[in-house]
Amino acid sequence: MPTERLQKIIAAAGVASRRKAEELITSGRVQVNGKMVTELGTKADAEQDHIRVDGKLLRGPERYSYIVLNKPKGYVTTVSDPEKRPTVMDLVRSVRGRVYPVGRLDWASEGLLLLTNDGELANALMKASSNVSKTYVVKVAGQPEETKLEKLRRGVSIAEKGGRRVRTAPARIKLIREGDNPWLEVTIVEGRNRQIRKMFEEVGHHVEKIRRVQYGPLTLDVPPGEFRSLSLEEVAKLRKAASGSKAPRANPVR
Repeated sequence: MPTERLQKIIAAAGVASRRKAEELITSGRVQVNGKMVTELGTKADAEQDHIRVDGKLLRGPERYSYIVLNKPKGYVTTVSDPEKRPTVMDLVRSVRGRVYPVGRLDWASEGLLLLTNDGELANALMKASSNVSKTYVVKVAGQPEETKLEKLRRGVSIAEKGGRRVRTAPARIKLIREGDNPWLEVTIVEGRNRQIRKMFEEVGHHVEKIRRVQYGPLTLDVPPGEFRSLSLEEVAKLRKAASGSKAPRANPVR
């Protein structure tokens, strides 16, 4: 195996991000074959060299896991919760290795959630510039007029944490089930906190239920509370989606 930069080896082993690994090296917390290394340009062989971080021997590159979970209502999308509520991590305890949620679904929302330990892919998917679409089925209170739906399609001003208001990017919206409280299919390219709920509140309609059914090339196909691993082809499609063209950004509203 060819030699690689030390920070890349440490990051691949799942110890820390590459930037954090650089800090570990420069602060003298890394040893290679018993000698302290502080130069960022240092290379090593992950198979042959004994690399220690804070005295602990690296076990080699961490195998990547890619999981799609059907998140039920009543779980928070965090690794832990100070309020002791159930988290999505409780549903994937049998997965080998550490995986983390990519993006969030709020406590009351359901549906497709991606979890992985591939930090590079996760960061690429969450960047606004990736333009990865997310499709939801949404049940709203009352029947929104077509003019209101058209307003949502063009983009509306919503409040973010701290009171700053932003304009959402254009959305695709279509009616899929009529009724006093109809179901709509909503596709967006952003992932702002409680975005769809806030969008409908802006036009006077409360969201009663929301379920994510698609994330980029992935479609929800497992029962609530269950998960499956992605195929190599699905991972390749996700990588391609993450490297897509720039998405329309939400513009600050003055």
